[in-house]
Amino acid sequence: MSRNADTSTPILPVLAERWSPRSFDTSRSLTMADLTPAFEAARWSPSLSNLQEWRFLVGFRGDATFAAMTEHLSGWNASWAPNAGAIVIGMYEDDPENRGREYAPYDLGQAMAHFSVQAHADGLFVHQAAGFDRDAIAAHFNVPTTWKVFVVAAVGHLGAPELLDETLRARETAPRVRRPLDETVFTHPFPAA
Repeated sequence: MSRNADTSTPILPVLAERWSPRSFDTSRSLTMADLTPAFEAARWSPSLSNLQEWRFLVGFRGDATFAAMTEHLSGWNASWAPNAGAIVIGMYEDDPENRGREYAPYDLGQAMAHFSVQAHADGLFVHQAAGFDRDAIAAHFNVPTTWKVFVVAAVGHLGAPELLDETLRARETAPRVRRPLDETVFTHPFPAA
């Protein structure tokens, strides 16, 4: 099943091919060596004043870190994400006393984008999500109070859509769509409301 984006102009294949599945192959595991290139790509992502105000927690299926992370997932994420080979939690420094920290969420987003593109280039799939208990994760892992736990990402090898329940399977196999480019990029003032 091809999940390539139907782009309006050619883009890098790794970007056109990247998508966020919910079905992961539970027969295949991951190690830190598998994710090191993706973390290295995140490390070299753009950073305001080179502050590098992002950090990651990672757990691998079968270890205590992964178990603690997955017990704090919510909604549908709790049904499919535990099948991934790894869970990555992204956080950023949220210290209003330090100059430039208002851009920290943006920089974390760039780091996660670099992570996900590199992982995809390496044959892995990443599904980022917001459905988890940030406070419980922060407390469990003693995250400093100046850091904001922000995003969870399931990482692994692609599984078959048939492994999902009917509702998630429909979402997994639905056509990929995006708003048209001319409704996204403007060269003039926004239209009047």
